[in-house]
Amino acid sequence: MNISAPFIRRPVATALLMLGLLLAGIAAYPFLPVAPLPQVDFPTIQVSATLPGASPETMASTVAQPLERQFAQISGVSQLTSTSVLGSTQVIVQFALDRDIDGAAQDIQTAINAAGGQLPKNLPSPPTYRKVNPADSPVMILAVSSDVLPITQVDEFADTMLAQQISQVPGVSQVNIGGEQKPAIRIQVDPAKIASLGMSLEDIRAVAATATVNAAKGSIDGADRAFTIYDNDQITAASAWNDVILAYRNGAPVRVRDIGRAVDGPESTKVSAWQNGKRGVLLTVFKQP
Repeated sequence: MNISAPFIRRPVATALLMLGLLLAGIAAYPFLPVAPLPQVDFPTIQVSATLPGASPETMASTVAQPLERQFAQISGVSQLTSTSVLGSTQVIVQFALDRDIDGAAQDIQTAINAAGGQLPKNLPSPPTYRKVNPADSPVMILAVSSDVLPITQVDEFADTMLAQQISQVPGVSQVNIGGEQKPAIRIQVDPAKIASLGMSLEDIRAVAATATVNAAKGSIDGADRAFTIYDNDQITAASAWNDVILAYRNGAPVRVRDIGRAVDGPESTKVSAWQNGKRGVLLTVFKQP
């Protein structure tokens, strides 16, 4: 039996049938649940590490490589990329779609701990990680700057107040801060003066690293009571740093003001955001999936 024969013998009915199918397709087309891109949540974790003052090459060889070697041993890793810039490294670890993101995060933390012995000892803090979705795009970017306040105070306002309030808005998943400028104190040294005293920059660095440590002070034990001694001896002002004793020469103390001076400033002068010719910070807002 020829299936085309009835349609050939009845051309008018065939034309009406095709017209009806065409009209039904046109009417149903707007209701088709078709999206340009599928909603896929890739199990991805971003690991960040900072070492102020280190070049991109140093960050790549001493920070990124040890972390990558440990991450590569985790099962289910489908893609591993890293980006190293001045004083900062970011490693993006993407897992297979069937991998649980919470279990992957635990493996990442274990790998970070395993790589701790290979990382530089002078890292200000251990590497941190967070869960991200590369398919997400920011819904809003805010630039914060000021004509009268220093960049460090602008950063503190954006971090402790503005970002905290925005993150509490319903529908906001996270707020990233770009171009951060944490406050810091810099010791400007005269090389001729320290050379005449038989000192080196490493001597000054070693003393500065231990001169402002918030450590335990101990306690006083009595017959009936014990008192804990509390005192925060951290130095937070540049003027106080000028009185710090670096060494003793000929029975006299050598202070910071004798070989240079301490000044207030940002943690890194090489990292900041620019908006309309002004230095500031950028707040990138992501929405919840």
